Amino acid sequence: MRIATFNINGIKARAQALADWLDEAKPDVAVLQELKSVDEGVPREIVEDRGYNLETHGQKGFNGVAILSKFPLEDVSRGLPGDDSDDQARWIEATVAGDVAVRIAGLYLPNGNPAPGPKYDYKLDWMARMKAHAAALLETEMPVVLAGDYNVIPQDEDAARPEAWVKDALAMPDSRAAFRRILHLGYTEAFRAKVRGPGHYSFWDYQAGAWDRNDGIRIDHLLLSPQAADRLEAVGIDRDVRGREKPSDHVPVWIDLAA
Repeated sequence: MRIATFNINGIKARAQALADWLDEAKPDVAVLQELKSVDEGVPREIVEDRGYNLETHGQKGFNGVAILSKFPLEDVSRGLPGDDSDDQARWIEATVAGDVAVRIAGLYLPNGNPAPGPKYDYKLDWMARMKAHAAALLETEMPVVLAGDYNVIPQDEDAARPEAWVKDALAMPDSRAAFRRILHLGYTEAFRAKVRGPGHYSFWDYQAGAWDRNDGIRIDHLLLSPQAADRLEAVGIDRDVRGREKPSDHVPVWIDLAA
């Protein structure tokens, strides 16, 4: 089962980019972030005409997450538990009923800038809620995949110029520590389980020629429960997608799990 995460940065603006990638990569399951659309405005035919089931959690103008799957999607939930007042569309979760049932969460973690400040406080509070829910998901003893745009640069080697991010919420010590606390529950960061060393990125800013200079960062991650990690066969980053016409500033990151 190939599972991918892709921050599409506007599903209407990137409709052709999404269609082309689905035709080429043919993931079994994909989670999308930054739909920037209410549910009713999502161009569902892009996904459904290609044989995918689709569940969305949209929001006007920003945020918005989705799960698309070649397999049935069951027990769908929307919103990260722990704060009923949080109306930002950043979390969607469902069971993918394939040969092996997998619980998949698609997430768009808050950016947190400027830091320090209220937006950074929200980021850290959100990550604490995610940790609590991630712990609860482990108790199901199902294969669990937490996939999405984490807006966290885990280590300096995950940035082409780590010195440029020292004061940014994506790389501040508290952000990295909150990310590690989720891992320490028993999750495996899939990409780093298979690939070591610097030079692997999933995001290049539109500004200052970042793509041409390969001035990237790695912030799109898939975290696996022990039951999912035991099935991990391969990982990859579809880097070339960034160089196409009207690209997102992110590229897809994927894993293959054994049946």
